[in-house]
Formats: sequence, C-alpha cells, structure tokens
Amino acid sequence: MERVDGVIVEAIRRYPVKSMLGEELPRVDVTPAGVEGDRRLALLDRTTGRVVSAKHPRRWRAVLTLRATGGPPGPVRISLPDGRDVGDDVDAVLTELLGAPVSLTATVPPGATLDRARPDEVLAAGVTAPVTVDETPLGDGGDAKTFVDFAPLHLVTTATLDRITEAAGTGRPVDALRYRPNLVLRTSDVPGFAENGWVGRELRVGPELVLRVVAPTPRCAVPTLAHGDLPAEPDALRVPARLNRVAPVPHLGPLPCVGAYAQVVRPGPVEVGDRVRLA
Repeated sequence: MERVDGVIVEAIRRYPVKSMLGEELPRVDVTPAGVEGDRRLALLDRTTGRVVSAKHPRRWRAVLTLRATGGPPGPVRISLPDGRDVGDDVDAVLTELLGAPVSLTATVPPGATLDRARPDEVLAAGVTAPVTVDETPLGDGGDAKTFVDFAPLHLVTTATLDRITEAAGTGRPVDALRYRPNLVLRTSDVPGFAENGWVGRELRVGPELVLRVVAPTPRCAVPTLAHGDLPAEPDALRVPARLNRVAPVPHLGPLPCVGAYAQVVRPGPVEVGDRVRLA
C-alpha cells in the first residue's frame, strides 16, 4: 500500500438513530458492521411498517431536528429541538412531535423498506410539495443488524466538499454533515469527486483498519434539508446533479453522487488525525 499524500481522517461521525442528527467523535472502533453504535436504532412508522427516513422530506423532515448521541457500552440519548432529552416514554413523545405513530426499535424488520422521494422532483417542487415516492428496500434488509442504506460505512473527501462549495458560488461552505458520512477525509492534490476512482480499491486507515470502497454514494433529497441549525441548501444536491452523475452500481443509471460506500475488510480503531493509505 502507498499513502495518498496528505490524506488524514479529519472527522468521525456516528448516527445512533437513522435519520436523526448524530455526534462527532475523536475515536471509535469500527466493526464488520461499521462504526460501533452507528445506525443501530431507527423509528418505525406503525401505520405502514416502514423505516422512518428523511428521504421522504414532506413526511419526515422533522426527524432532522432530533439528535441522537451515545451508544455501546452506554445507552443512546435522544434530544428534542429545544435541547431537552426524551425520557423513558420515547414512543409517545416522538409520536406527538412527528404527528404519526412511531416506535423506536433496534431490530431490522425482515425485508425492511423506507420511502424515498425522487430527489429531482423535490428540487423542482420543494420539500412540502407532493412528489413521487418510491418504496425502497434497505440495502442490507433481512438479516441485517443495522439500518444502513447499503454498505456499513460511508466516507467523503474535503476535495469533494470544496468542489461543491466552489460550484455553488454562494460563499457558504457546504458542510459534510449534509451528506451524513462516518469519515471525513482531509485531502490535498486530488480533484473533487475523487472517491469515484477509489471503487474496488482498499483504504488502510491508521494502524489496523482496512476498508474496501464499493460504490459512489447516490444522493437523495436529505442534503438539501435543514439539519438542526444548518438551513436548507438546495445546491448541496443541485451541484452534484450537474457535475457528478455516475452509475453507482451497474444495474442503475447515472445518479448524482457524493462520497463513497465502503465495506470493512479488517476491523480496527480509527482516530481523528490517522493517516490514510490507498491500495
């Protein structure tokens, strides 16, 4: 393996409950299932049986006003928009907040699905407009133990974020949080969307962790939405829709992509500041 010049782990993020805001960590263990404690919980819509996801923003964008922190070996804590913690009656509190009967679960239902609004329609019509919504299986639905969309880990480079910021031309940096990565990699001397060229290759992160990049990450409407204090930002999707439409897997056509999905070849710890080498 050779080190890619200047690439280091800039940030580590974990999202204990799917579609909620998460937390930034200085160090974490990565298991074969991904970052320890990441997306281990989700809300289920008791009316439809589907996993609650802000990918259907007209219905569930308020989930991004909630923050989940903590995890193994401790409990997960869910905080309301005003900063108060949800107590023991979490299902009742969140049902009232979201306006629909929901239940917090750690068990991925067999054949788990979620609703995904078509992002181009959301961009054109706005997050409150009725748009086409597709029932979409979770990538690891069935025997999965986590609520990841496709692969256990998601990464994005600062080169890609800088390219999107430059092309948006608003003067506001596009925050990595909008794309919900586990690892933000600080890069130099690589082009934006460099992750596309890493598919099929291995990344050695720090002394032990080895990842295999498996696909560019197709984007939904979530990056455009308000994330806590971050306001809505349509350019977070418009720019990659214009500059980086690629087929993430052979059976799909070109889609706007940002970052990449990865599998865990060899588990291990990762810390902010770890060097990254590309096979």
